[in-house]
Amino acid sequence: MLRIYDTRTRQVESIEPARALRMYTCGPTVYRHAHVGNLRSYLLSDLIRRVLERQRVRMVVCQNITDVGHLVDDADSGEDKVRRQAQAEGRSPAELARHYEDAFRADTSALNLRPPEHTPRASETIDLMVELIAKLIEQGHAYTVPDGSVFFDARTFPSYGEISGNRLDALKPAHRINAIDPRKRFHADWALWKPAEGELTWDTPWGRGFPGWHVECSAMSLRFLGERIDIHTGGIDLRFPHHEDERAQSDSAAGHEVVRHWVHGEHLLFDGRKMAKSTGNVVLLSDVADAGLDPLAVRLAFLEHRYRHQMNLTWDTLRAADRTLRRWRARVAEWSESPSAPMAAGYVERTEAAFDDDLDTPTALRVLRELERDESVAPGAKFESFLHLDQVLALELSSEIGKAPAVLPPGAAELLQERDRARQAHDWSAADRLRDELAALGVKVTDTPEGQAWS
Repeated sequence: MLRIYDTRTRQVESIEPARALRMYTCGPTVYRHAHVGNLRSYLLSDLIRRVLERQRVRMVVCQNITDVGHLVDDADSGEDKVRRQAQAEGRSPAELARHYEDAFRADTSALNLRPPEHTPRASETIDLMVELIAKLIEQGHAYTVPDGSVFFDARTFPSYGEISGNRLDALKPAHRINAIDPRKRFHADWALWKPAEGELTWDTPWGRGFPGWHVECSAMSLRFLGERIDIHTGGIDLRFPHHEDERAQSDSAAGHEVVRHWVHGEHLLFDGRKMAKSTGNVVLLSDVADAGLDPLAVRLAFLEHRYRHQMNLTWDTLRAADRTLRRWRARVAEWSESPSAPMAAGYVERTEAAFDDDLDTPTALRVLRELERDESVAPGAKFESFLHLDQVLALELSSEIGKAPAVLPPGAAELLQERDRARQAHDWSAADRLRDELAALGVKVTDTPEGQAWS
């Protein structure tokens, strides 16, 4: 049984088995390419799904596409991120959103993230948001102001702050802006509907405008998953205010706690710094492929760290993951030639126990490395074990099976042997010279802890 850390209760809790589990994942705002830090959050929901499906649990997953309403700095006023970027790129908002949505789907596919059952777009579900806002107004949880704005009345939801710890009575006014909005009854209220004209606006009973970012997820999750959602995932940065606001809206409308477990993935650093355009260290999945690395090396690098621990990714980390990935695929292909044998039960049980223990993927990978080195286990058993566990790891470890072995060009084998002798003699200048000679023949040589490898 999967046990996972619940951000709201601040403890590891068991995911109770059921015939079907409903999971909501906050999707991308499609105004730019998702960087690898963004993609780490989506691996979290994919791992949850794969572990539970291995336990014969049917999953129903919804992941929204935000193509309107997400303002710069996550504020209640200012520019819409999609509209602003569309103007900068000389496209319509719809063209821009579809372009980056397609790019996002290509990236998630390259990382072997299973597609959700439902992927509603905010711009195509405005009617759901209008219905929800009207219900909240009727219940006394929201109020209108003369300019056509609608705000959620935060003080009508006393348990606000249980996810992030940011209680209403402790929140300071104007924490994001320089002045308190005079339209609000209470400084921590947030906009459900905002008046505007032009592109990405709709007519409503309160006037023409567009929805607030937070209300979108409430409306879509309630519509596509219902009022009982088992797991809600997202990046740690969404705890406040996004998930606090979403919880308040959904629970107020439903009259009960809608989400049973809130699960968040930690930040990703790159070379010790937060990955952001302003710091100039944004890395896209396409950058990894352009560097000659398998995109699934990113997935493996992520698996080397627990999802709720901050991770520092580097190019050295990615290159090491790529070497491990290629080695495991080669070993699996090699083992596939041996007689079949039952899985190595002890290793498989330890690995699956690590998956169940709050997605402890680092321990799972350490167990796999032990299995790889254990000469007492038959190759056929290693083959069956690795393929079985790859249903969760999703590293395509069987991809080299049946492929014709690479053929070295004439003279390359002798140069490889000569270079190996030079390395053993610590004659690094000779090793470097021979590497260049091999490169001229079209053979790329990489040094690994297990020795030199070529491709």
